[in-house]
Amino acid sequence: MQDDEIRTLIEFAGSLADSAGAAILPYFRAPVTVDNKKNDGKFDPVTIADRDAEQAIRTLITKTYPDHGVQGEEFGAVESRNGLTWCIDPIDGTRAFIMGVPQWGVLIGLHDGTAPVLGVMDQPFTGERFTGSRLGAHVTRNGKTLPLRSRACATLSDAVLTTTHPGAFGKKSEHDAYLRVAAQTRMHRYGGDCYSYAMLAHGLIDLVIETDLKPYDIQALIPIILAAGGVISNWRGGPADQGGQVIAAGDARLHALALEILKGDAD
Repeated sequence: MQDDEIRTLIEFAGSLADSAGAAILPYFRAPVTVDNKKNDGKFDPVTIADRDAEQAIRTLITKTYPDHGVQGEEFGAVESRNGLTWCIDPIDGTRAFIMGVPQWGVLIGLHDGTAPVLGVMDQPFTGERFTGSRLGAHVTRNGKTLPLRSRACATLSDAVLTTTHPGAFGKKSEHDAYLRVAAQTRMHRYGGDCYSYAMLAHGLIDLVIETDLKPYDIQALIPIILAAGGVISNWRGGPADQGGQVIAAGDARLHALALEILKGDAD
């Protein structure tokens, strides 16, 4: 894929984010019906904002790039006819969304069959857009576009660590592994969803550790983190694009230290 094609696709991804934001914002901090996608006693919320945003994205992709595949959280997968697949989560952080907390985002990634080649994390309420590809990582806010760079952090004792929620770990052993890392860090916090990964690329968080992720939870974030100078993998050190157990770090030295602690509980 040539650089000009990547630029065109990044611009198109921005238009997808615009359409999703227009569908979402009327429902943010407004009365909205919340449905539960699970019937096993657990809570997995979804709203009309999630569904309308994903449908808006899918409509534009089908119209503009009919040969491209689509994998989304709400409406499943459409197989690609040319090897390129858009991986979308219309609202990553629906729990935060229904609470009126702006720690959610629209995730739009493009996978070439080997790895994600570009990603967008858009927060339409705050007006921030994070983008990443081999051409670089950037954040746009208040009409200005600035480069993103993760910060150097060579030791766990200097690191700021985050994960979305202790209950989001699939197994107790995974949360225990997270806590073993957390015990060695300067500070750890819960909350953030996709926003934490964006802040890692921004150089404000050093480490994110999560499990039980789906491809649409992470694919858009991978190019942003890598282009900002960070490292992201599964708990075995392999590719993270299919989700599951994921660790992201702003510094490769920190990633190696945390991975050594986690790998005993890797799937």
